[in-house]
Amino acid sequence: MNIKSILAIPFAKSVVKRIYKWAYNPVKTQDKVMEKLLSKAKYTSFGKDHNFSNIKNYGDFKTNIPIRDYEGLRPYVDRVVAGESNVLWKGKPLYFAKTSGTTSGTKYIPLTKSSMPEHIKGARNALLMYINRKKKANFVEGKMIFLQGSPELNEKNGVKVGRLSGISAHYVPGYLQKNRLPSWETNCIEDWETKVEKVIDETINEDMRLIGGIPSWVQMYFERIVARTGKKVGDVFPNFEVFVYGGVNYEPYRKKFEELIGRNVPSVELYPASEGFIAYQDTDEIGMLLNLNGGIFYEFIPADEFYDENPTRLSIADVEIGVNYVIILNTNAGLWGYNIGDTIAFVNLKPHRILVTGRIKHFISAFGEHVIGKEVESAMLEATINSNASVTEYTLAPKIKTKNELPYHEWFVEFEEIPNDIETFKLDIDNSLQKQNSYYKDLIEGKILQPLKISIVKRGGFHEYMKSQGKLGGQNKIPRLSNDRKIVDRLENYIL
Repeated sequence: MNIKSILAIPFAKSVVKRIYKWAYNPVKTQDKVMEKLLSKAKYTSFGKDHNFSNIKNYGDFKTNIPIRDYEGLRPYVDRVVAGESNVLWKGKPLYFAKTSGTTSGTKYIPLTKSSMPEHIKGARNALLMYINRKKKANFVEGKMIFLQGSPELNEKNGVKVGRLSGISAHYVPGYLQKNRLPSWETNCIEDWETKVEKVIDETINEDMRLIGGIPSWVQMYFERIVARTGKKVGDVFPNFEVFVYGGVNYEPYRKKFEELIGRNVPSVELYPASEGFIAYQDTDEIGMLLNLNGGIFYEFIPADEFYDENPTRLSIADVEIGVNYVIILNTNAGLWGYNIGDTIAFVNLKPHRILVTGRIKHFISAFGEHVIGKEVESAMLEATINSNASVTEYTLAPKIKTKNELPYHEWFVEFEEIPNDIETFKLDIDNSLQKQNSYYKDLIEGKILQPLKISIVKRGGFHEYMKSQGKLGGQNKIPRLSNDRKIVDRLENYIL
């Protein structure tokens, strides 16, 4: 062990102790965050327009600050982008995280002097949590990589613009700089396929110990390593200790990763978003610790009420285990009553741990079935466990117009290994969905829907589809389900 790994263990212990101090005082912690946010922003344009000076409690907060998505907040954001100061937060942002919205086109999410450190601290704390529970920090002695966007930044009216992962690359602590790969030049390559080959060139002979990124893109990196070397990733990187991921559920990928690596590697789950660092894994149990002390005041709306005229808005004081909530953010980057579109459910309240259950717009309810992402992922996982199948990628959508037969859900699935009995595989998925979702079960039993059907996508089909859409790269991911056929109609070109 070197000095870094020796010092990391007591440091992790002290940080974890401080984290649990606020985690076990959730209401007090969130009240302080709300008060601080209002105090800092009361003289901004938004603060004046929304009566911040007279907000004394959460009831006042809800009365004065409406729920908005990016389009709803856009008149204020556009002023910030145009160069105006003191609009949503004090002064001007340090950066804009540029993202692609499905309905809003390009979105510019502000990152401020107050919010940017919280992104870095969230990632740091997740790794310190890992060190504390494993009582070792060997990965800090070797090399590490996060497959991410380009760190090259543009500028818009005096504010730097880039992808969140690229912006974060500028904040790697000095003591880890020598451990970080790939090189700056390789990280700046925009074409993903070119970039992944260069990443392999620079990492294949190194002592890689920590690897991070969205699972689907890390899988491609691993597959290319296996193809080039003829060895398992775990043999190429014998000291590979921890896989860090976020953005999607890892479970559908776990079996394939273990095959590619040749063994099980511990993982750490993160819930980062351009809007804030929301949660991170703190134990080996299910769920991530909600980051209640990270400059975000959270609100929660029951998902089945979200589109009501006056949905229930809850603070952390009143949430319940097992309810599907739309998560609402109020942040020290100046996002107020902001719907990021994600749904979560609490799996623990002492302290507050969550699962990401999907997207409020990513659901299927063409017939009133209200199927959500968590149900779909659980059903697929159950079916793969019960079979010899290995799934690379999948998505689904309703099939409404059919000839002389009932409508159904159509699953587009790319297999690494096609199940021996596709009918049993399909039945396992359908039965699991019926067990989880009573609406879906009633529609099947009532002969309104027929059981799902599977269209097998050819090997590499999802990759080709993403490339055709200009979405090949480390931060892009395909929705698990959609209430329309915009995606799957294009995927029909890649059916086996």
